[in-house]
Amino acid sequence: MRRLLRERPRGFSVVCVDESIFMHDAIVKRVWALKGTRPICLITGSHQRTCAFGALSMDGRQLFRQYAAINEDTFLDYLKQLHRKFVRLYLFLDKSKPHYNSRKVRLYLLKNRSTIRVRWFPTSSPELNVLEECWRQVEKDLLASRYYPSFPELKRTIATYFRTKRFKLDILKFLLKKEC
Repeated sequence: MRRLLRERPRGFSVVCVDESIFMHDAIVKRVWALKGTRPICLITGSHQRTCAFGALSMDGRQLFRQYAAINEDTFLDYLKQLHRKFVRLYLFLDKSKPHYNSRKVRLYLLKNRSTIRVRWFPTSSPELNVLEECWRQVEKDLLASRYYPSFPELKRTIATYFRTKRFKLDILKFLLKKEC
């Protein structure tokens, strides 16, 4: 990783990307209840979900978007938005299907190889991706032991959170984790 970062072309932004799925249901972590009583947990029973794509750069910029699904079309749309925002990307991705096995994505990356350089995270190494910490924070701040009466309310809450939250995480600390 250290070598990859040193080889980064001048003027390229180091950006980590990932995606996550948020279900419209309650996630119960811990609750207070009187001894001998059973806590009540409201759940929707819904299988509705929103899919979030996220990116953090080494200079602190971020881009989060919600989609109905995670597939090659939604990832390609998100990748184009990333490209517009950062212009020259040194992109760290995992090898999920929409990233690695998509013909459309590969063609886009090939066509834009002068301004987008992709580096793949090692297989089974989520601890290297800073976005995993972002998803953990979202779950803790918005989803744990909370009930949202409607799916649109959950989506609005997540959108507001991403628009207002600034994740002050050290990307290098995550990227260089295995070397320590």
